[in-house]
Amino acid sequence: MSESERRYELGDLKIANDVVGIIAGLAATEVPGVAGMSGGIAGGIAEMLGHRNLSKGVKVDVGAHECVVDLFVIIEYGYSIPEVAAQIQENVKRTIEVMTGLDVMEVNLHVLGVHFPQEKKGEEEPQPQPPAARGK
Repeated sequence: MSESERRYELGDLKIANDVVGIIAGLAATEVPGVAGMSGGIAGGIAEMLGHRNLSKGVKVDVGAHECVVDLFVIIEYGYSIPEVAAQIQENVKRTIEVMTGLDVMEVNLHVLGVHFPQEKKGEEEPQPQPPAARGK
């Protein structure tokens, strides 16, 4: 596992890839229009078993002073994909740079799906009763 390493007066600072991945995933999901991250079949199975993976849908390559991020996202229906993508890239870049001090060289976005809202059960229209069930 590659880690970002820095030398300070009192010792070294190492930032694991997983840490950068979690930061990137959380920063991406903060953007309006992002329905979620796509982690593939393995991530879906782990989530069904109750294990929440905060870096799901994120691949990072961390060097000594820089990183490259790949994000696999699902966008909410009705949002402009190019606008949401630009906001994701800006938020992820800014958040990683502020929290880690790493230079973010690239934030590559892979849109893997569109989420369609489902009707809530409480908002369904009442179904008409068959004539036999009405006031006998």
